[in-house]
Amino acid sequence: MADENNSKDLAILILVGGKSTRFGTEKAIVELLGKPLILHQIETLAKFDQDIFLVAHSEEQIFQYRKEIEFPKAVTFIVDDRSLFQHPNIYKPMLGIFSGFQELSRANFKKAFLFSCDIPLIRPEVITLMIDQAEGYECVIPRWKNGFLEPYLSIYPVKKGLQKAKEILTNENYGLMNLIDKSWNINYVSVEEKIQPIDKNLVSLINIKGPIDLVKLSKLF
Repeated sequence: MADENNSKDLAILILVGGKSTRFGTEKAIVELLGKPLILHQIETLAKFDQDIFLVAHSEEQIFQYRKEIEFPKAVTFIVDDRSLFQHPNIYKPMLGIFSGFQELSRANFKKAFLFSCDIPLIRPEVITLMIDQAEGYECVIPRWKNGFLEPYLSIYPVKKGLQKAKEILTNENYGLMNLIDKSWNINYVSVEEKIQPIDKNLVSLINIKGPIDLVKLSKLF
């Protein structure tokens, strides 16, 4: 798995544990252009050297994924740790982030490249850009000219991120933006100036919220 000399610096972390009421099933296995959303992501991310971790909500979900999807690269599954989250039928991204960061911290990874499974068509050039932009920084976040941030497709410090996620779960204030601590050494990457020149239609930032988004993204692709 991880190479002590380099890949321990950065791991890829994908949240797949959420439920989708609009699709009536889990988003990650909804099909786009003939394959599950998560497989689009994994096929792109498999081109890179980093270890890939998927955070699921249960062992049953993991069993279903392994049965239905043939991954092009070995992936490691992490199950949500609900010890700080006493709501059995509620699924929050922050729970997956906490669980993922906790496991990556145990494995001594320094940074986590965080993805949501509903952003399927990530361009490899954008991934390369973000990894390059992480050099010398704790955190890298795409930012629009209007100041809006993209908390997914961002790179976070694992140990500091774990502490923040733990505080958020304890305080039950689950907003994703609460994860970002302005005291960190953050590199804000301009969406318009850095990302759009290598991803004209910005498909790397389009997330699938409902069936209509599948149609829109298919046309762009």
